[in-house]
Amino acid sequence: MAEPTPPTDAADRRPLKSRSYAWVRRFAAALVRAKITPNGISIFGVLLAAIGFAILWTVSRGWLPPSLGLLLAAVCVQGRLMCNMMDGLVAVEGGLKSKGGDLFNEIPDRIEDALFLAGAGIACGHLALGLVASVLAVFTAYVRAFGASLGQGQDFCGPLAKPQRMFFLTAGLLASAIGALCNFTGNILAWTLAFIAAGTAATAVRRIIRCYARSS
Repeated sequence: MAEPTPPTDAADRRPLKSRSYAWVRRFAAALVRAKITPNGISIFGVLLAAIGFAILWTVSRGWLPPSLGLLLAAVCVQGRLMCNMMDGLVAVEGGLKSKGGDLFNEIPDRIEDALFLAGAGIACGHLALGLVASVLAVFTAYVRAFGASLGQGQDFCGPLAKPQRMFFLTAGLLASAIGALCNFTGNILAWTLAFIAAGTAATAVRRIIRCYARSS
């Protein structure tokens, strides 16, 4: 089977430069040949988020070395992002889009955001901060979806849309893992969550302002 070709509805998809990488498109083509469904990929992304949450909870209980647990959680975050990209590639470019695909594309994302951000809050001892970041992430997505329901298209503007949130969360987890190895006493992960929460709130406000401006 030939490698997937660009879709005609790209304007309503999150702009990702990585989607055009040759190895990404080859991997997507391999998934299509293996008849891996987009919905199955989305469910696997939720599974990775659940595993990441469990790892972070285990770290908070002292049952796993922080350096190892935080590293594994960072891997889960990146695996989740890979699933988020592949389900779209397989569905649209691979021609495997199915009934209910939009639900499987959106709802798992919100579950994954909540699991990772709340899990990070538990791991750093600030559950409330993780929950605030989770709620803001879901609200930001809601604003985007609401704008689309008004016929304005999907607004993926930042400064902290999902890819940026997960980038900084990954960076915070890795920095915290290194800090644990070096016996650093600062709470890097808590500061990362605070930054993510603030940036996500700014993103929601910006999207609301842009939505209002287009409605005028």
